Amino acid sequence: MSIADRFTAALAEVSGAGPAEPELLPARLSRAAASALGTDAAGIGMVDEFGRWLPLGASEDVAGTAERMQFTAGQGPCTTCRVEGQPVLAVQEELQRRWPVFTRLLESRTPFRAVLALPLGPAPWGRGAMDLYLRDGAALAGVDVFAATAVGDLVSAALSDATVWGSWAADGRPAWRAGPTARERARVWEAMGRVGMDLDVPAEEALALLRADATAAGRTVEEVAADVLEGRRGAADLRAGR
Repeated sequence: MSIADRFTAALAEVSGAGPAEPELLPARLSRAAASALGTDAAGIGMVDEFGRWLPLGASEDVAGTAERMQFTAGQGPCTTCRVEGQPVLAVQEELQRRWPVFTRLLESRTPFRAVLALPLGPAPWGRGAMDLYLRDGAALAGVDVFAATAVGDLVSAALSDATVWGSWAADGRPAWRAGPTARERARVWEAMGRVGMDLDVPAEEALALLRADATAAGRTVEEVAADVLEGRRGAADLRAGR
């Protein structure tokens, strides 16, 4: 069976066994990708029209946590693969050497010890990346990068089809961009705006303050953003703790 056939069969199985809401398409694609490639988990994200990284969905909750660790650190295989436009493979030693902040967070909150990041697009839906996660670093050697790239192309094609033919949300964007992980990340943008206004700093500095606060406490930016929005932590607290 070809890798395309394996992915198609996995996607059909996933789609038949779970919720069919269009906003959960990226999660279904992530589960199908992990199943077809034999990895422990997968996650998909994109760069939005403002140049911000937007998580779209993951095969399981812990893969979503891994993405949040990378976003919190502001570094990692996915970030590097988007900049370089090439697949990035890294086992634990490589992760620790190249992205120490991300790796410390990853190891503290997830069981993953190896990552394969693949760029997606450009395509009608945009451009992004797919992360494949493994608990056993030695298993990375058994992942066929060419097969993984082919699956990435199939994932991108599915998002393109859903963009052209699928349903759209009220905000004029494809429904698959309105999933729970994307909505959670939107709260970070809201918190950035509040911190920026309170401290009279640009968005980049506001995000840096949120990230520094989260990293120091071993938390995620989403968790700190929630504290800011719900009044448990103020902008001045972020600046004082830096």
